[in-house]
Amino acid sequence: MDLSVTIVQTELYWQDATANRRMLQEKLAAAAPKTDLIILPEMFTTGFSMNAAELAEEPEGETLRWLQQMAQQHHAVVTGSIIVKEGDNYYNRLLWVRPDGRYEKYDKKHLFRMAKEHHTYTSGNEQLVVELKGWKIRPLVCYDLRFPVWSRNTSNSYDLLLYVANWPKARNHAWRTLLQARAIENLAYVAGVNRVGTDGNNHPYSGNSAIIDPKGIQLLEVNEEEGVHTVTLSKQELEAFREAFPAHLDADGFEFI
Repeated sequence: MDLSVTIVQTELYWQDATANRRMLQEKLAAAAPKTDLIILPEMFTTGFSMNAAELAEEPEGETLRWLQQMAQQHHAVVTGSIIVKEGDNYYNRLLWVRPDGRYEKYDKKHLFRMAKEHHTYTSGNEQLVVELKGWKIRPLVCYDLRFPVWSRNTSNSYDLLLYVANWPKARNHAWRTLLQARAIENLAYVAGVNRVGTDGNNHPYSGNSAIIDPKGIQLLEVNEEEGVHTVTLSKQELEAFREAFPAHLDADGFEFI
């Protein structure tokens, strides 16, 4: 069965969750995508902020309720990451929210040392694979892209790998190159959703959100403009390619220690 994937590339209001939720709701309403999955950027309510003490939400806070509303309204899964406080810890947490209100979570594993993210947030240590319309999907967050072992597709355990990001323009070549590499090495589709504009720390973002097929061919790449874009992925084409080129059968075995 085919899977329709919608990516939202947008500027973000700095540290203003209410404004960002309103803006995203308006963009989705205007685009009215008929889709199975809507992907928002990393920290889509705030921008990439280390001000977790003031910005963090409870695990089942206002943005989760908003995501549940959006998922129900658009009859699609909606995903993206926000700042969450749980116990004494802060997390850069991706939420995977279904139209019936059920949700799953993934806490960013690799925290961006160069922005001292690891001084504010707690690293997650659990991978997540979710199912949607017969597709197995692994969601990850931004800096995770640089660490291929964490995304290794052992025995074709997933069909679509996705990254939500606030990836700065200064390193857009790495972003574009690594997205293609992850698709090729994992024999899977890859979707990368990045933001545009300039954040409150004066870091510019060039977007370059993309959807890439298992051969590394771009099915979509958006430059620096805002937009809502939908691409339909073919499970039949994925399975045919894996059968014709079963490189996964020669993959090196490993386990996390």
